[in-house]
Amino acid sequence: MARSLAAGATLFLAGASALGVAASPASADQAAAGAPSTVSSIVTPTAIPTPTPISAPASATAAYWLLTANGGIMSFGGTKVYGSATHLGAPVVGMATSAYGQGYWIAASNGGVSAFGDAPRLGSARSLHPSHPIVGIVSTPSGDGFWLVGSDGGVFNFGDAGYFGSTGARHLSKPIVGLAATADGLGYWLVASDGGVFAFGDASYYGSTGAMRLSKPIVGMDATADGLGYWLVGSDGGVFAFGDAGWSGSTAGRRLTSPIVGISRAPWSSGYWLAAANGGVFSFGGAPFRGSVGGIQLLHRVVAIEDGPGLGTGVVAGANAGLGPFPSGSTGFDISWPQCGNGYPGGHQLAIIGVNGGQADTANPCLSDEVAWAGSDHSLYMNLNSPDGSGSPQGAYNYGYNAALWSVNEATQAGAIAQDWWLDIEIGKFWSGNQAANSQVIQGAIDALHSKSLTVGVYSTAYQWNVITGGFQPGVPEWYATGGPLSATPTWCATADAFAGGPVWMIQGGAGPFDGDYAC
Repeated sequence: MARSLAAGATLFLAGASALGVAASPASADQAAAGAPSTVSSIVTPTAIPTPTPISAPASATAAYWLLTANGGIMSFGGTKVYGSATHLGAPVVGMATSAYGQGYWIAASNGGVSAFGDAPRLGSARSLHPSHPIVGIVSTPSGDGFWLVGSDGGVFNFGDAGYFGSTGARHLSKPIVGLAATADGLGYWLVASDGGVFAFGDASYYGSTGAMRLSKPIVGMDATADGLGYWLVGSDGGVFAFGDAGWSGSTAGRRLTSPIVGISRAPWSSGYWLAAANGGVFSFGGAPFRGSVGGIQLLHRVVAIEDGPGLGTGVVAGANAGLGPFPSGSTGFDISWPQCGNGYPGGHQLAIIGVNGGQADTANPCLSDEVAWAGSDHSLYMNLNSPDGSGSPQGAYNYGYNAALWSVNEATQAGAIAQDWWLDIEIGKFWSGNQAANSQVIQGAIDALHSKSLTVGVYSTAYQWNVITGGFQPGVPEWYATGGPLSATPTWCATADAFAGGPVWMIQGGAGPFDGDYAC
């Protein structure tokens, strides 16, 4: 199994142009013509304990997962979905598999890591507050450990992963964007966006593109099965092969609708897959094509592809399934400024905290306390309204955009950090009679939150939404307010109107002093 997957430090948006010149196979001699980007090991490698044998599925075939920026997993060719990581509090950047692909870790840019399946819980770098964002994760050959790497090349090791050095103390001309491990787990390579390769432990330097003029930046790498070579891939899909890595093709000569974000070696072959931000998958060499979602509008861009054991065919997890902020069936509460000084609800599985004091650009004075009650797994919502009563479309978009950025800053200062945000859209929140202008306010707020790589949904009802926007369809998830008993919410999940053109992720209902919520 390929034990590497890296996502670029630079986040590429789906739909961006990704033109480039065709990339030909690059030899180690060609790449090393300039100054080699390599450093020697600073730690003597030690033997890694032999892992406990785990039986691989007898009928497994080469297949893969795609990972989205909010931690959602999509399965192709029968790879099993063990869970999604939507509570890491920062954009997700990569995943790595455990032994025989019967589990995986998902890592976020803040150093948070979630473990699923038989992947052991070994900790994360989140509490260490990395000075630079994490950009990649790779597991050890035993599947009992992993490394994280930051954009400065700082390396964090967990489980049986040894520390063999980093570039964290060096001045780099370009940021690190990924890493790959050697076959015995006693070394690793780091790669920068210019294709400079840094070798540590028993990892041999086979070449780089650091001295080449690239048409597009490098976004990821993967190593060969024997660890005697590696591939680099650019955002245009240009593939550069070094050592015993065979060059089987690229997408650099094609006009792509979305940039390439990662590469994964196909097990039991010399081929590889490339993944694009829109979910497109390209197969080369002996890598079998197991499907893609390139023709489906995704709620979140793809950031990584990872190989795994395939036990079937087709896409077994829908393109947007399992991507909601909380597990289906979870219940809890949403609270904000009205609850200040009035006590908080009891036990909960989910919590949504209001950032504002009733309208945009006002603060919830109890935000920090309410986040402390909610715990680390929470979502946030912000109130939104028109800039004034005139309903003039001039400046409406900018108003919504700036209001959202103000709320994000307010939340950050209060220690409220969440991946998932909701826009509270209600008739009583100072909306004008100009539906087009109101829609521009909402679109501006959506775009601002997306610019921060946050997941965005809207809270409203079909009636209120249509009165305020005239049926505007931004295609984002919905948190539907019913006003009915919480016991009826499962039915609402299936019958609620998709007023904003997106899936219904949450239902609000219940009676009493607190609003109850249910995750669809």
